Amino acid sequence: MAKRKSKFVCQSCGYESPKWMGKCPGCNEWNTLVEEVVAAKTARGNWATGTTTAQKPESITSIQLHEEPRIKTGMQELDRVLGGGIVAGSLVLIGGDPGIGKSTLLLQLSSQLAQREVDVLYISGEESTRQTKLRADRLDVSSDSLYVLSETNMVDVANQIDQLNPGFVVIDSIQTVYKEEVTSAPGSVSQVRECTSELMRIAKQNHIPIFIVGHVTKEGSIAGPRLLEHMVDAVLYFEGERHHTFRILRGVKNRFGSTNEMGIFEMKEEGLTEVLNPSEIFLEERSQGVAGSTIVASMEGTRPVLVEIQALISPTSFGNPRRMATGIDHNRVPLLMAVLEKRVGLMLQNQDAYVKVAGGVKLDEPAIDLAVAISIASSFRDRAPYPDDVLVGEVGLTGEVRRVSRIEQRVQEAAKLGFKRAIIPAKNMDGWTVPESIKIVGVNSVQEAIKAALED
Repeated sequence: MAKRKSKFVCQSCGYESPKWMGKCPGCNEWNTLVEEVVAAKTARGNWATGTTTAQKPESITSIQLHEEPRIKTGMQELDRVLGGGIVAGSLVLIGGDPGIGKSTLLLQLSSQLAQREVDVLYISGEESTRQTKLRADRLDVSSDSLYVLSETNMVDVANQIDQLNPGFVVIDSIQTVYKEEVTSAPGSVSQVRECTSELMRIAKQNHIPIFIVGHVTKEGSIAGPRLLEHMVDAVLYFEGERHHTFRILRGVKNRFGSTNEMGIFEMKEEGLTEVLNPSEIFLEERSQGVAGSTIVASMEGTRPVLVEIQALISPTSFGNPRRMATGIDHNRVPLLMAVLEKRVGLMLQNQDAYVKVAGGVKLDEPAIDLAVAISIASSFRDRAPYPDDVLVGEVGLTGEVRRVSRIEQRVQEAAKLGFKRAIIPAKNMDGWTVPESIKIVGVNSVQEAIKAALED
């Protein structure tokens, strides 16, 4: 009798080892190596079947391109993140915290497509068909073209897709689906890899767009090996606080569009609704005339968004002052405070600093530097900036204010919402048309910006 061969696979990064180890050398995680039986390969080198689909190489000049129309979802925010709609044959992965609304979003998406006479197959491995029906009734989802299946066996899932031949498929979630040929448990590295590979084959051969849901770890990344994100065509993250109503859909990988786009939804009793003008939503609870509060015009992909940045500076009670930031890179706060202390002369070394982006938005572009610096200076001096000001600019280590991209769209969004003045880098003053309802102030340094925003 042949001896059974096994290997140990890390469930976090996919590292393989012939023997068990307490600590994974690949990701330095403890107790993540799980024993898996090695499947026998056939003479042809393929798993189990031994079939091949050999193709001959073609000259790149002889390949004909046919632009395929994208499938409009009926949800503008989702279409924007996807790059204009769903591409036929694409495999899209959606990740997010438990209870954030991934299943709700996909069920509403399935309903929108089904109403356009597209056959949709919604496969749930975590809920029964009755549980899915209960959620569908709560969301007022009902269509004869929407089919629901509760199945976890990959062979049965593939057979149902072949029989129905739908125009859209949802797998909720990939961690529950398994293949019998793979001896490891569902959700393991091997199972996730093999099932995703099978779904990718189905999507490409049949030109069926497939959306799969992926669980996330406590660190916020999608569970399983990074290979899962490399295999799919697009990776979307559904973010937001469970106790807040706003949800943000971001694309971190997209082979058919930009990864800088952001879609904003609001969770209501009847489901997710689109937020078409997020600037108004983020500013509706703004406190005017308060020190430490500024407005920045940030770009999320091709969309300008006006967001409030708040700063609180208070004397420290400890030897080392605290530096805390929510919604921006926490390393940016001490950097900007060092610039203010060295170039402007503000004594901040004995002050605690707390900086927050209101509304639960995460900003990571350098154009928000000037607004953060003015918020810190405003709170330190206890002087409120002008409520009708918008600030945009990158701050360098020498205190200079550097130019930013898409300044015209930022200023137009500020003018549309009634702001009277925009403080921007002086290098961005030329080459575009300024709206009549807003005044432009160009600054070359942080000192000039503080004088314009807090002293004029």
